Amino acid sequence: MTITYEINPPRISADQNILNTLFERIESISTVCDGIHLTDSVLGIPRVSPLNIAKKIRETNQKIKLTCSLRVRDKELNTIEGIVKESVGIVDGILILMGDKSNTNNDKTNLVSSQVVTSLNDKGFGEKLELFLSIPATPNFTKIQKKINAKPKGFFTQVVSSKAMVQRMTDYLKPSGFRIIPCLLLPSEKNSKSAEFLKIDWSDYKNNFLEFA
Repeated sequence: MTITYEINPPRISADQNILNTLFERIESISTVCDGIHLTDSVLGIPRVSPLNIAKKIRETNQKIKLTCSLRVRDKELNTIEGIVKESVGIVDGILILMGDKSNTNNDKTNLVSSQVVTSLNDKGFGEKLELFLSIPATPNFTKIQKKINAKPKGFFTQVVSSKAMVQRMTDYLKPSGFRIIPCLLLPSEKNSKSAEFLKIDWSDYKNNFLEFA
């Protein structure tokens, strides 16, 4: 089993001290996790490019598995293709997602994530790195059929709160060759507000997180 830790890069306005702290944190995490996932402007807040963070990590660590998110809401297809091309050899996989609306940028295109993955696969990028899409923790499989048809390597889930959620997705999607990457929110005081906002029920694993994972 691969354990991946998700990290949000700092805002673009962050000073060097914040970036130094981030890389120290990444170095520490790398000793206990198999991989790191770098997000892309969560909640629409402009942040340092996850690809730039990945490049910096690769300067000292060639072994850890790196994945990053790539939002398509505010990008043209040729821009997306350029980023993916630049990512080859640096990250192992990319999660293609719509992304949250930004207060600073208007939506530039009508692209959707499944359409982008289909296009990238048609151009051979899926053979050079792993392309992923996201799905809800309790997906309606009929409604996500376009994502299934796009033939990503697999799916990142939204935060799950029970083994049954993971089993249901695995039973339906794994026989078709898809990988499932369940997302867990570590039960902690620091994450309590996020859990409340996301309406996460920790009762199944609050006291036995490691066993649940």
